[in-house]
Amino acid sequence: MSALRWGSAPPRIVFVHGGGQNAHTWDTIIVGIGEPALAVDLPGHGHSAWREDGDYSPQHNADTLLPILREHAASADLVVGMSLGGLTAIRLGAVAPELVKELVLIDVTPSALQRHSEMTKEQQGTVALMHGEREFPSFQAMLDLTVAAAPHREVKALRRGVFHNSRKLENGQWTWRYDAIRTFPDFAGLWDDVDALSAPVTLVRGGTSGFVSDDDAAELARRAKHFRSAHVVENSGHSVQSDQPRALIDILRGVLAAR
Repeated sequence: MSALRWGSAPPRIVFVHGGGQNAHTWDTIIVGIGEPALAVDLPGHGHSAWREDGDYSPQHNADTLLPILREHAASADLVVGMSLGGLTAIRLGAVAPELVKELVLIDVTPSALQRHSEMTKEQQGTVALMHGEREFPSFQAMLDLTVAAAPHREVKALRRGVFHNSRKLENGQWTWRYDAIRTFPDFAGLWDDVDALSAPVTLVRGGTSGFVSDDDAAELARRAKHFRSAHVVENSGHSVQSDQPRALIDILRGVLAAR
């Protein structure tokens, strides 16, 4: 397992990225918020090892993260999880509540897989890249595809993202750092884990994203025993940390200040 540790003090925040991303997706947020933090690479992502079975379910991810968090972030005040990372954080909070004292979910509920199936590739944005080509003739080809999937983002920022999320193969081709997710479990069972959460929960939605419906948000608010609030970030898609980092920084500061 790989992770990025920010600051010399014990991490106050743990960040868990989404599918097809890596720990660097949080760089701007962590610099902006100015708190010691731990940003993990989920199994099969970034510099973490791949699973032979290609099963990167929240349950397996949580099992892998448990010893990492116990060793490196046992006293963290807040866990922030986006998409697959948010589902993983829900599972963590259900099985190890002492490690998830407060939870911020970014654009995800356990109904996410159903919402994903209802969306077009255009609506999925960069998420659709996870199910596309695996090898490319050049870094530029990967960047061009990413720019086409996220035309609203600055090319400079996308180039940096692709740099951290790609590697060159021995045959000269380029590929993504993340493994292909070959097993897609039903996330709906995680609603039972939401019921079990003891941590306060905050939901952050992307204003233009279709990954969380109004009904999903209402269900989360109903089932999480200590649901705090829901925020809708305007002009943001699924990856709020990339589309509107300043807005997310302000929300996270507010969550920490309320503790």
